[in-house]
Amino acid sequence: MRRVDPARHRARRRHIVNAAAELFAVKGFERTTTAEICKAAGMSAGNLFHYFPNKRAIFYAVFEDEEHDGITKAERLAAARTADDPWSALLDTVDLLAAPATEPLVPALVMEAMIQAYRDPELEALLSRDNDEERSTITTLLHNAAAAGLIDPALDPDDTTAWIMALIAALYTSAATDPSFAPAAQLPTLRLILHRFLRPDTHQEPERHTGTP
Repeated sequence: MRRVDPARHRARRRHIVNAAAELFAVKGFERTTTAEICKAAGMSAGNLFHYFPNKRAIFYAVFEDEEHDGITKAERLAAARTADDPWSALLDTVDLLAAPATEPLVPALVMEAMIQAYRDPELEALLSRDNDEERSTITTLLHNAAAAGLIDPALDPDDTTAWIMALIAALYTSAATDPSFAPAAQLPTLRLILHRFLRPDTHQEPERHTGTP
């Protein structure tokens, strides 16, 4: 029996996923055919099914937590939760979650995943686990930052997390639905919003002026 080279196997799977992702982003999951994926990947159906049992399995693989620079997103989130500087870790985490919105295909893929999740409990569970991990990390960092006096202690961490997640989600929905929206150009604005929303020194009452100007 021929031995399978794990690195080559992973590379071939990633090649298929990358080819399919472009089709899913442009045409959607339902309208993308297996034949189109085979053509885009440059392989026969028999070869394709050696790596994935069906089209839906390929769609799931689009959203797998891949390594970047030798570390997965889950590992980055775990490291953030124990960071010595929770404020910097919070900003880095927001950058981590927002950055994919700047990639050409990702916003459309995220929108398609949300549509498919309504029809597919397994996909919905997969996306929910990912979302819960992100939400938990941000909430933990808010608690830690408040305890260190780095953010306004009057802010409720759970409510604040919901708003931060909503701001990140807005990058994806805007990028997917508005051709004029440039998410990369909006990342500095997102950081500025968070700074003014969260930092205690930005919640002071404005100075009152009396007398005749």
